[in-house]
Amino acid sequence: MKLRLYHHYDGARIAYRESGSGPALALFHSGGLSHREFEPIVERLSERFRLVLPDLPLHGDSEDRPRHPYTPEWLADVIAGFCRETLGPRPLVGGHDAGSDLLLLAVASGKLSPSRMVLMSSRLHTAAHRPGMLRGWKTIARAASVPGLDRALSHSVALAARPGLAQKLTVSGDPAATDLLRHALADVAGNSNRARSWSRLARSWPTGAQPHLLEAYASITAPTLLLWADQDPWHPLQIAQEALARLPQGDLRELPNTGFLMAYDDPVGVGRELVAFLG
Repeated sequence: MKLRLYHHYDGARIAYRESGSGPALALFHSGGLSHREFEPIVERLSERFRLVLPDLPLHGDSEDRPRHPYTPEWLADVIAGFCRETLGPRPLVGGHDAGSDLLLLAVASGKLSPSRMVLMSSRLHTAAHRPGMLRGWKTIARAASVPGLDRALSHSVALAARPGLAQKLTVSGDPAATDLLRHALADVAGNSNRARSWSRLARSWPTGAQPHLLEAYASITAPTLLLWADQDPWHPLQIAQEALARLPQGDLRELPNTGFLMAYDDPVGVGRELVAFLG
């Protein structure tokens, strides 16, 4: 895949890879990972689309300087600008976990108008399913704003998040998932800039429910596919069902025997559903 860069109007950079030809499709990965989350489905999708896989800010090769606010609203604005410039005014878009949440926020706020959208397993409008875990992460990440702790915390995160943990995010225990986490953490240890920027993100990332997003579903006119894993411990099917009831053009598909990393558990199934819905 070819590596390219998008520069936002405020100087933030987004690194992205692309391959294939046809209608442009961008997929936004989960929080803490990278564009490689979708590696198992690249070949299939590249046969039908110009597939664009960005690294979200604070991930992979994208922006990590602490000069930016890193609020959800700022991230949604960056995503919307990226889509408009690299994909056109009415793009095909999809996301998983944090990538899905930010896409929803961009569309709900009127910053992005996709022609079709896929929201994979994520919290969307709801409170964190395991709020204690999220609050713990926020507490640790915020500590990186203390001078002297930023570099130390970056090393501790890299040590704690062993690549083998990625296998536990799949139902199949796919060993290839270890490479995904290893790549995602490659530039974390010793990166004080990234640690301070994550601290900024932690201050504003919501823990509770977001009723404004629940209310916004009715105004989303783009056909929307809710593509859900059936064994994701953080994102129960009820979230998708609540969203489906309010989306004017919503559809729900549940993939059996898939966990958080559904593209690793069932790449054929994920690719099939995306192609069928997006054309």
